[in-house]
Amino acid sequence: MLKKQFQKNLIEAGCDEVGRGCIAGPVVAAAVILPTEYFNNSIIDSKKLSPKKREKLGKEIIGNAIAWSVSEVSNNTIDKINILNGSILAMHRALDKLKVRPEFIIVDGNKFKPYKNVKHECIIKGDNKFQNIAAASIIAKNYRDDLMKNLSQKFDKYSWESNFGYPTKKHRNSIKKHGVTEYHRKSFKLL
Repeated sequence: MLKKQFQKNLIEAGCDEVGRGCIAGPVVAAAVILPTEYFNNSIIDSKKLSPKKREKLGKEIIGNAIAWSVSEVSNNTIDKINILNGSILAMHRALDKLKVRPEFIIVDGNKFKPYKNVKHECIIKGDNKFQNIAAASIIAKNYRDDLMKNLSQKFDKYSWESNFGYPTKKHRNSIKKHGVTEYHRKSFKLL
């Protein structure tokens, strides 16, 4: 069972990103502040949920959160500053958009740059340990999947509606056949 949050008495934001391993599209991050008394044992790492369950939980998280936000960093920016810096920038942008300022931040993973004067803790596999990080992973995943489905309508040869920009064999074969799009990450190994 996931823990509610890392700190007991502080307004804590959980942060996570989605799309680091993709070869197309932005990296997306979310930040979520949940009430300390709120708990839903269905909220787990977004990768372990079906799309239907994730969509339903996303609505519940948004309805119960003290504050939540989502932000993205484009493939072009990722190509300029690299994926790690792009992921951290997306999390900082998500934190900037929160309507309530957190007093503490927990981040999924092992790398983060200080955000303003707010203390933080990096937690490896945090989306499997803390509800607020798992909630952020759900919000970010729903947002990014919808974005890639919409882009796939314009770029229908790349199957983004099903691979979401990840480097599947079918996606790479489409790049071989049709070339790269403006949404591909040129600094990544595309083939």
